[in-house]
Amino acid sequence: IRVVCVSFQECSKKQKNDDTQSTSVDALNSADGFEEKNEFHTLANAKILLSDCLACDSCMTSEEEARVFQQNQKELFRILNLNKKCDTSKHKVLAVSICPQSLPYFATKFSLSVNDAAKRLCGFLKSLGVHYVFDTTIAADFSILESQREFVQRYQRRNQEEHALPMFASACPGWIRYAERVLTNLVTSHICTAKSPQQIMGSLVKGYFARQQNLSPDKIFHVIVAPCYDKKLEALREDFYTALYNSQEVDCVLTSGEIVQIMEQKNVSMKDVTEVAVDSLFDEIKEGDVVRHDGKRSDGYLEHIFKHAAKELFGMDVKEITYKALKNKDFQEVTLEKDGETVLRFAAAYGFRNIQNMVLKLKKGKFLYHFVEVLACPGGCLNGKGQAQTEDGKPDKALLNQMEEVYAAIPVRLPETNVHVQKMYQDWLEGMDSKKVQETLHTKYSAVNQTASNLDIKW
Repeated sequence: IRVVCVSFQECSKKQKNDDTQSTSVDALNSADGFEEKNEFHTLANAKILLSDCLACDSCMTSEEEARVFQQNQKELFRILNLNKKCDTSKHKVLAVSICPQSLPYFATKFSLSVNDAAKRLCGFLKSLGVHYVFDTTIAADFSILESQREFVQRYQRRNQEEHALPMFASACPGWIRYAERVLTNLVTSHICTAKSPQQIMGSLVKGYFARQQNLSPDKIFHVIVAPCYDKKLEALREDFYTALYNSQEVDCVLTSGEIVQIMEQKNVSMKDVTEVAVDSLFDEIKEGDVVRHDGKRSDGYLEHIFKHAAKELFGMDVKEITYKALKNKDFQEVTLEKDGETVLRFAAAYGFRNIQNMVLKLKKGKFLYHFVEVLACPGGCLNGKGQAQTEDGKPDKALLNQMEEVYAAIPVRLPETNVHVQKMYQDWLEGMDSKKVQETLHTKYSAVNQTASNLDIKW
């Protein structure tokens, strides 16, 4: 597989298939008895640029391509229209989960506070016919806690297992796609097995919540609102599919920008929408104010794992972390010293140029880091191309700077302090060391294909 990412050049295969995709969606709507021209028949099909994600022609199968194209606004409205029909046997409970890195986009774009943006976004989605709107922060709680525990275990086994360290974060689907499709098992064996927040949210909605509501998982249509297009590919992974119910954990991913397109199509401004409190997975209670994890532009895996490892492995309480920028602002390191010796060395590597340099060092045996938070987008998750670019495909730096300020101002909540998470470990997952935890919160990453020249890549 040769991956060629050409900045701001549109993928020819995707462009050629726009008409095919449009036809297939119309046919699908017609087959379900929908009117051919519903209120959203004029929505333009989303164009995915090669610069938006790694999934260009070389690493997408035709089946994946067709299924990615189906994840658009029309698919959401197919379900909404289906629910308006009289045949209740075909109705779906429509649940939307919102990534915390999407909220600063809506807050900035509509000049709102993050809390107001969350409530107004919830109000807008429910005005369309969505039944439940969730915040994925709780899923990130689980993901971070499992990643922390795995790192400590890997560190303790580092002298017995060749691939125990370094450990790479597993939350970014662009990085995972690259590692599995382009790199070798030498790299994939180092990836943390904890699921990403998106897919843990899928397990929570289709597992825990479905059981609480006495619903079969296939009766729930689960949509994720996320900053980037790669999340669409992640939702299609076979390991996130339950054959018993013929159900994916996440049925559709829409970017923040695609939600704004829906608002524009309906001539709705967030400022005109009624505020509605975001739903909780637990009974009838509602979510309170928006919270985030440590980390200025992501879910903060590096900071949480670093502080946890310092405490668990060396008995040291780290309150503040000092980043040292290396070659650029998207490649930084953090170290912990004890008795004059560096005992922990972590790094944050954002963007594929930094990722490529990191992998080269690993292959040459010159890798010094114990853990790396790897993100495909330069600037981190807030800079996902589904929300942080102009109409001509260029990065919107002014918008990104504003989003970073908004995100940094959100209060931090440690995942260990979430009482709902601790209760779910005991009541739903049968304890923190149970087999169900491994089955529900973890997966396995391995090389899908290998090439003779794995690093022959143009950036």
